[in-house]
Amino acid sequence: MTTKTVTTAIAAALTLVMAMPVAADGNRATITQYGWQNGAGTSQVGVRNQMTVWQQGGRNTTISTQDGRRNQTVVSQSGRGNDTVATQTGRCNVLGVSQSGNHNTVDVDQNGGCNALGVIQVGNGNNAETTQYGHGNVTVVVQN
Repeated sequence: MTTKTVTTAIAAALTLVMAMPVAADGNRATITQYGWQNGAGTSQVGVRNQMTVWQQGGRNTTISTQDGRRNQTVVSQSGRGNDTVATQTGRCNVLGVSQSGNHNTVDVDQNGGCNALGVIQVGNGNNAETTQYGHGNVTVVVQN
C-alpha cells in the first residue's frame, strides 16, 4: 500500500467520523440558523440533555451549558443582535427563551431539579437576568 493510498483512507475515515451526529449518553443539540453572522455553542455533560436553537436574522448569539440529567433548553431568536446565555446544572430543568426584535439580552441560570423558566421578549433593547436555585421553581418573564 502506498503512502498516498493510506493518507486517502485515513482522510476518508476521518470525514465519515466527523460527519456523524453526536449524541453521547443520549445528549442532543440541534442548531438551525438563517441569516448572517449568527453564532451558537453548547456544552453538554451528563445524560439525556437536549438543546435546540433556532436563529433568524443577523448577529444573534446563543451559548448553552448543560451539566446533569434530562435538562432541556429551547431558544428562538429573530431579529438582529439578540444574545442568550443559558446554564443548567442538575436534573429535569426546563428552559425556554423566545426573542423577537433587536438587541435583546437574556442571561439565565438554573441549578437544582425540576425547575421551569420561560422568557419572552418582543421589541428592542430588552434585558432579562434570572437565577433559580433549588427544586420546583417556576419563573416566567414577559417583556414588550
